[in-house]
Amino acid sequence: MENRTAIVFGATGLVGTYLVEELIKNMKYSAIKVFTRNCLNIEHIKVIEMVVEVENIESYGDLVKGDDLFICLGTTIKKAGSVKRVEELDRVMPFNIASKAHLNGVKRIAVVSSLGANSASKSFYPRIKGLMEEDILSLGFSRKVIVRPSLLLGKRGEFRLFELAGKGLMKSLSFIFIGMLAIYKAVHGRVVARSMIALLGIDEGRTIYLSDELPALAEELREA
Repeated sequence: MENRTAIVFGATGLVGTYLVEELIKNMKYSAIKVFTRNCLNIEHIKVIEMVVEVENIESYGDLVKGDDLFICLGTTIKKAGSVKRVEELDRVMPFNIASKAHLNGVKRIAVVSSLGANSASKSFYPRIKGLMEEDILSLGFSRKVIVRPSLLLGKRGEFRLFELAGKGLMKSLSFIFIGMLAIYKAVHGRVVARSMIALLGIDEGRTIYLSDELPALAEELREA
């Protein structure tokens, strides 16, 4: 047991929910700081809930201390209301959190991005995710991991009609996602969570991992 302290942002989202569950089960972690806008009432000795105004990093920044930072933040244009607001939530906020964590001595970071993230994209969503990645990678963490999942499978707390339809289509056509198309195959949120934990358990390695690489990494953690 290494007695690591995990720091989690985005615990109410699909990946974040599974991440907290997996961290609770993982013997390397003795404490899990969950930063959230609303109390989640997670009853476990490892979990320390920090109810804060997540965007206002200056009001709680000194509390963002530990070993491994996990950022699973993300929104939609429908929920955010504007492209500017999407950028504030999906780029600016993760960078501000990561910057404060780095200043506080946090050594490792894992961030959920998106398949197709590209700072030069003409489409706002992949461009924002790509810019967020570049911002995070500019910081001096000893280990930096970015995962780019395809469409996520699992149970969400919110209903997304078009995403639900997409999941059904992806499942029915999963047999075609082989070879060069494998990166587009839908991946379960728990797989993404497990892969993030596994990757921060490795001192060296690549920085960016695509969707089709995550299942094998998650399996390594399950078998450990």
